[in-house]
Amino acid sequence: MPLLDHFHPPLSAERRWESFHSSWATKLADTLTERWLPPNYIAEEQVHLGPSIEIDVATLARDASGIREEEGGAVATLGPKVWTPPAADAVIPSVFPDTFEVRILSTDTGPKLVAAIELISPGNKDRPAERRAFATKVASYLYQGISVIIVDIVTNRRANLHNEVLRVMEAAETLQLPPEMTLYAVAYHPLRRSQGDEIDIWRSPLVLGGDLPTLPLGLRADLVIPVDFELTYAEACLRKRLTAS
Repeated sequence: MPLLDHFHPPLSAERRWESFHSSWATKLADTLTERWLPPNYIAEEQVHLGPSIEIDVATLARDASGIREEEGGAVATLGPKVWTPPAADAVIPSVFPDTFEVRILSTDTGPKLVAAIELISPGNKDRPAERRAFATKVASYLYQGISVIIVDIVTNRRANLHNEVLRVMEAAETLQLPPEMTLYAVAYHPLRRSQGDEIDIWRSPLVLGGDLPTLPLGLRADLVIPVDFELTYAEACLRKRLTAS
């Protein structure tokens, strides 16, 4: 299945890219579970447009006594009162990045995140603040020893988020992709070696009409599985009745 342009007409006028990204994330999670993940690993898709945090709302006032009389004379005790913190000393403007993510968790000692696949959205590439927020999230994963793959098929934004990740981590500029390369997939595998902590990187440029790669996803230092983006992309397209014509 050739890579389609989901962000410009005619396809963008007929299908929402958000729905496709969500389907692709689900297909990736299902395929990893069915074909590659050992029994003590699970894959879960996570999809959030905008912040995945609670919105600040007013707390409803309760009766000061904390008790109320129910029908028939029975007395019920209300739950504990909600504590209201003092006003904040300061407020920092922020952004919360869109998330189209597949998380792989080890269940040996309770669910523990060991790897993530990030499908980049237009919002992730939009403004400097959004780009920095996404890059910081990926860098945070890598600093924790969590493997990451990022996949960028967004054609209506020009930024390169792999390069943003490297800038956040203050990595060598020689590892950056050419700035004109805005479609790509990159796999990162953090490892602790005798010479020090390192991150193995696999970079794969993408082109419209071309195939998608198979990239390695590290679950442990001694356990790496393949992620077939071509297969899962084609199956997601089939599910959404998308064709190359």
